[in-house]
Amino acid sequence: MQIGDGLRILVADDHPMVAQGVEQLLAEARHCVTVVSSGEALVERLIAEDVDVVISDISMQGINGLDALRQVNAIGCNVPFVFLTMHDDARVAGEAMRCGARGYLLKTSAGEELLRAIGEVVNGRTYVTPTLAGQTLATSTCSVQPDLTEKQRQILQQVARGLRSKQIAYELGISVRTVESHKYSIMQVLGVHGTVELIRRAEQLGLITGFIHDHQGDVPLARHK
Repeated sequence: MQIGDGLRILVADDHPMVAQGVEQLLAEARHCVTVVSSGEALVERLIAEDVDVVISDISMQGINGLDALRQVNAIGCNVPFVFLTMHDDARVAGEAMRCGARGYLLKTSAGEELLRAIGEVVNGRTYVTPTLAGQTLATSTCSVQPDLTEKQRQILQQVARGLRSKQIAYELGISVRTVESHKYSIMQVLGVHGTVELIRRAEQLGLITGFIHDHQGDVPLARHK
């Protein structure tokens, strides 16, 4: 995804090498970057200056990134926060999203993923690194929606109707291989490993409605209206 030039990005991280690496990546993408090394400095900078996006670590000197986010929310500052952290626990990610974060990814992620996350949040969407997305959505009480394409949402609805891949391919005018590829991608995003688990997770997230299951919970059946 390409994102526009000239974003004002505030990077908060008390690890100099990480901060310098992120700063260089964003500068090469022609964004205006400011770096701070503590949660207090992050809050002070947001009060003093206009910022388009914050890229913040969670564990920092002084107040942590989550508390900094809570403080700026309390004063009515709604700048999008993307957490870039080593915390690969879905519970931490879920807490970050409940606090109002718009993005969450790991420091082990590639630079391209950070740029993609920025592109998503500046366009009003959310981004959670794929390895944590499904678990984070399940543990978060906020209204975060997984980043599915329109075609993937159509396929998910057809799966919920109980259709097989061959039937879905016929309905949507695509190949069986394409259906299977999309279905696999959906399961990766939602953090599940089978069709039944996929449907249950999609129902929990409000991605599919109007379906019931048989008494064994194995076969989805369309609800008659």
